[in-house]
Amino acid sequence: MSNRNRTVIYIGVTNDISRRLKEDKSGNGAYFTKRYNVFDLIYLEEYEEDNLARAREKQLKNWHKEWKWNLVKKSNPKLETLIVQKRP
Repeated sequence: MSNRNRTVIYIGVTNDISRRLKEDKSGNGAYFTKRYNVFDLIYLEEYEEDNLARAREKQLKNWHKEWKWNLVKKSNPKLETLIVQKRP
């Protein structure tokens, strides 16, 4: 996730992305997202197993900021806000 000006990048794990986005936008999510106005989803990886998702989160949080931006830009070069559709 990022802020409107795309100057901040936030990495987190959730089992319900729609709920998490609503929480963050309403100010009831992570402290970091509220403090830095990080409300736009610009990149997403999905995992079937929680332990794999948490391992990937930990890995990405240890990356340099530039590496994270490069990863996002590979799939979203314009850094557009992604639209999440609920699964049936």
